[in-house]
Amino acid sequence: MTDAYLSSPPPLALAHRGGWFTDGQGVRRTELENTAVAFQHAIDLGYTYLETDVHATSDGVLMAFHDPTLDRATDTSGAIGDLPYHEVARARVAGQEPVPVLEDLLTTWPEARFNIDLKSDAAVEPLIDVLRRTEAWDRVCVGSFDQRRLDRARRLFDRPVATSCGPRDVLRLRAVSLCRPLWPLAGRVPVCAQIPLRHGTFPLLSRDLIRTAHRCGLQVHVWTVNEPPVMERLLDAGVDGIVTDNTFALKEILVRRGLWRGSAPGAHSTLQNG
Repeated sequence: MTDAYLSSPPPLALAHRGGWFTDGQGVRRTELENTAVAFQHAIDLGYTYLETDVHATSDGVLMAFHDPTLDRATDTSGAIGDLPYHEVARARVAGQEPVPVLEDLLTTWPEARFNIDLKSDAAVEPLIDVLRRTEAWDRVCVGSFDQRRLDRARRLFDRPVATSCGPRDVLRLRAVSLCRPLWPLAGRVPVCAQIPLRHGTFPLLSRDLIRTAHRCGLQVHVWTVNEPPVMERLLDAGVDGIVTDNTFALKEILVRRGLWRGSAPGAHSTLQNG
């Protein structure tokens, strides 16, 4: 059931690439994105929704990593899609943490829900294989900035899987919000619109869009919001979820409003650093 992913009452708090955290020396760490350390920290804060990205290695292993290349975030260089897993496994994010395998994340935190951004065409079939092996169909929401890639994934899923709106879906929703008729929904439709506040200088989010999405049965999640005053305004406007790096601030705001839906602190990760 695709609605299982959204069974937690909104607003949802989603930890973007695991989010920022403060280490044992009280230093805020922002560079260990998409690592087991970051995800564990979010779990320990009580987050049950984790956002990540996926690329496939040349031999089809699905990695939780944002960029197409290892250059910016790790001590290694090269395109993930051109490298076999054993080479990617040697890379260390910020020189410290390994790049996680998505399957390991799903099995390490079986109660967590993962928002997965398909970053390459080569990642589609490996994602389906991972979902089959882990039976995590109900625990993921899949999205992409490439509408054709997302549509292809929707066609290939052999079980119902929650998906977010692709670029074409978002533009249609924005247009419909300006002229009022309901958006016709058919087939394997998205369960949520996950959008930024604006695209360039063009504003995407509005109260009309939120109302239209709700009339169409879609939740609205906004990314990536790190400023507490903006979080407050979005919650006042009725958004259903916020994707953030600033996991401390979002939790504090939701707790103060009586809207925190997080879990009890999680167990420590069993992922290995080798």
